[in-house]
Amino acid sequence: MNRALPFVIEPMRLEDIPEVSRVERRCFSNPWPASAYRRELRHLDHNYYVVLRGSDAHSVQSRERFVDEFAENWRGLRALGMLSFSRKNPAPPTAPQPISGFAGMWQLYDEAHVTTIGVDEPYRGRGLGEALLLRLLDESVRRGANMLTLEVRISNQGAIRLYEKFGFSIHGVRPRYYSDNGEDAYLMWSPSLRDDAYLAQIDVLRQALVERLTGVMTVPERAPIWASRRIDDRIVS
Repeated sequence: MNRALPFVIEPMRLEDIPEVSRVERRCFSNPWPASAYRRELRHLDHNYYVVLRGSDAHSVQSRERFVDEFAENWRGLRALGMLSFSRKNPAPPTAPQPISGFAGMWQLYDEAHVTTIGVDEPYRGRGLGEALLLRLLDESVRRGANMLTLEVRISNQGAIRLYEKFGFSIHGVRPRYYSDNGEDAYLMWSPSLRDDAYLAQIDVLRQALVERLTGVMTVPERAPIWASRRIDDRIVS
């Protein structure tokens, strides 16, 4: 993993939840409560969550703002006695790269289901959302899932176009699925993740993303077929 690049995708951790929640509130009108993420991260044998870390000097929401938020969180934790430092080293630790996006999925038997994908507004339109979706597809394949499914607002044409680009198709409507405004959701399915022709199609999209994100993020290569037909126990370590 190349830390010199501006953006990187990493597993979500419990300490990431407050920042993920702030980004999610800027992305969605019906964000999850923090307790939902804590619950999800306790069951990584059935769930998978990642964060997109990074920023750049040209973003509307600058790194300085995220560093200020980190410092505020640090002061709060220190006040609660959850952090302790010796007198010789009273300064807070170096702030990690800010979280600029996140994604997650569930897996039940041979089906994986996208639960959330979000990219903060200053970082949209750069291919970073595609990278998050590709990470979920790769993980679904690695876990042996047969397909990846999701719901999407019927008004969210940008997201629908992204999913269609990656081969998803509409298989139904969930009436009044979204609690904030009663909007319907499309139910979308990927083709079979065990179809070598579809995996080859994904690899074409992967290569285009590699070219687009060169110098910005490392896009992993697809795991060998033999490795993608089993669940790696290290996923829950």
